[in-house]
Amino acid sequence: MLDHKQIREYEDSFLAPYATKSYKTKGRSYEEKEHPYRSAYQRDRDRVIHSAAFRRLEYKTQVFVNHEGDYYRTRLTHTLEVAQIARTIAASLKLNVDLTEAIALAHDLGHTPFGHSGEEALNELMIKQGGFNHNLQGLRVVDYLEARYPDFPGLNLSWEVREGIARHSSVFDKAPKIKEFLRDKSASLETQIVDIADEIAYDNHDLDDGLTSGLLKVSDLKNMPLWNQINSGIAKIYSGINTDIRKHMSIRSLINMQVTDLIRQTEKNIIRWSIKDYADVKKLDKKLVSFSPDMLKLRKPLRACLLDKLYRNYRVIRMSSKAKRFIKELFTVYIDNPRQLPDQTRDRIPVDGTKRAVCDYIAGMTDRCALDEYKKLFDPYEKV
Repeated sequence: MLDHKQIREYEDSFLAPYATKSYKTKGRSYEEKEHPYRSAYQRDRDRVIHSAAFRRLEYKTQVFVNHEGDYYRTRLTHTLEVAQIARTIAASLKLNVDLTEAIALAHDLGHTPFGHSGEEALNELMIKQGGFNHNLQGLRVVDYLEARYPDFPGLNLSWEVREGIARHSSVFDKAPKIKEFLRDKSASLETQIVDIADEIAYDNHDLDDGLTSGLLKVSDLKNMPLWNQINSGIAKIYSGINTDIRKHMSIRSLINMQVTDLIRQTEKNIIRWSIKDYADVKKLDKKLVSFSPDMLKLRKPLRACLLDKLYRNYRVIRMSSKAKRFIKELFTVYIDNPRQLPDQTRDRIPVDGTKRAVCDYIAGMTDRCALDEYKKLFDPYEKV
């Protein structure tokens, strides 16, 4: 049976010296005896997968609200795609794949229903209580809100996974400043990988969903060098393939090209900055995991197109506006009469305050749950 000694030997033999080693973890908030044949990060990954918050991601919006169609990405499918991309990058760079996967699977646990629209609404409603940030909420979920163990609140994850949740950042996500995680200038390389895997996943899969929905058209992409480069290569080999297969090949090729560029540039960065061990990573005041300058230029038109043609499309704006109204009206109703909240949520009010308890309750809802609750509270003919 594989034991901790063998896991340590494997990590020392096969992982890069600047990888995060599980046997060097800073530990958990509540001391636990470690599992006999799983590393700390493997155990964290499994705890995340079995959590209620992870399951609820299945019915939380990525771009398109759940009832718009079964094809579109949800927050869960996006999370799985991020984990797959991040694992590939981590393995290629000889970093800790288990830690990378655990962070990737946990990175969106704090998201609200209705995507970023829900987060914006809760942030406005909670502004006097410190606002709302989905990274902070993710930490709150794994540290406090998940109730699965008799000896401690939350999931009691390792410090390194919690750092990955807290320091997650992307174009859409700004990492909050949490004192506990600011002792080092940079996050682990595994955390940095998840950040960019997240961007690769949502850029390319939002492109896929946009084309499928008809909000984006292939003609919108024809002035983009990256898209043209990919499609000219496909046309040379497969001239007669149908539109759907061509689209899937294009998206797959885009992901592959970006991941390959990222791995190569990150290796160059590690050499350039003379990174010898984990401590070197943490004290460097810049991200080592990055695209090349050429790839950054190639990605810009694609991202601008997504912003202009998809995220600002009138249908997406309408979905966003409706979502904010739902969230705000639910929040107001619960604040006005907290007796309408479930017992478990009301029990937290003396400690957390009414607004934070309501915020936690709404943030944990799926799109479907929020819509059902809205109908129950506002439709006089709906059973409560």
